[in-house]
Amino acid sequence: MRADRLLTLLLLLQNRGHMTAPQLAAELEVSVRTVYRDIEALGASGVPVHADRGPAGGYRLADGYRTRLTGLTDAQAGSLFLAGAPGPARDLGLGADLATAQLKLQAALPAALASRVRHLQDRFHLDAPAWFRDPEPVPHLARIAQAVWDQRVLRTHYRRWSGEVHRVLRPLGLVVKGGIWYLVAEAEDTVRTYRVARFLAVDTTDDAFERPVGFDLAAYWRRSTGRLTEALHQETAELRLSPRGRKLLPMWFGSAGVRALAEAEPADERGWVRLRLPVESRAIAVGDLLRLGVEAEVLGPPELRRAVAETAAAVADRYR
Repeated sequence: MRADRLLTLLLLLQNRGHMTAPQLAAELEVSVRTVYRDIEALGASGVPVHADRGPAGGYRLADGYRTRLTGLTDAQAGSLFLAGAPGPARDLGLGADLATAQLKLQAALPAALASRVRHLQDRFHLDAPAWFRDPEPVPHLARIAQAVWDQRVLRTHYRRWSGEVHRVLRPLGLVVKGGIWYLVAEAEDTVRTYRVARFLAVDTTDDAFERPVGFDLAAYWRRSTGRLTEALHQETAELRLSPRGRKLLPMWFGSAGVRALAEAEPADERGWVRLRLPVESRAIAVGDLLRLGVEAEVLGPPELRRAVAETAAAVADRYR
């Protein structure tokens, strides 16, 4: 473990040129005292580390010194596929591997390219989780991920909306969408999707399994999300929208709202438009549509218009 840390420290100094002890401690997730000891160990091994004193002091390698110890381990190489998603990499226990792999790649690049990489990293950052929602606790994620990698059967205890179930699963892959982790797994010869946060217990068995021939995780996910969208949109609402309502629609209804606006009728003299919007079941649609407030009028179907009117009247009566 210490050898890995010393190599990472060496690569940090090589790639960044000059770093203080607190900066190194933050990168390595150790104490400043540990950094001092590691610097001494590098010097004792023949690495020319120079210490600059004073308020702007820190550590740097002697001019012209470069290490070529940049070989990637299996874990570090695999972690590069998550290079654009550091949060999910940490969830999977690959955060340290990813950081070390990136440092090794930078160390192996010519100086001009390495400078360009740092230039890009300073200006672009990907934050995968959705807004205004704390990450879900996923205590079993690492074990599930290992079973996916090793192709080992899992015995699970899972919480569904309708109750708890026990399932024997053959894990095929993991997907993170909007900061939420999903497991795609085969159970009783059917491939299904499971929300990782809802696993109450997960045990890895010694039983190996063969992946279905030709199974494509990305293709399965596209089909699955397409079916989910079709299943959710059970009805089509006919609406009138004010100019402000037209701005609000994409905010509340996402891509469905964008498509509905693109197909809307021409605006009248007051800027109001008529359009058709796919919505979920009536109970959910009423609440969703009322978020538009007075900027929208539900024209149909008649049952949906009546349900919205009754709910609006009940709210008004409550506040009266």
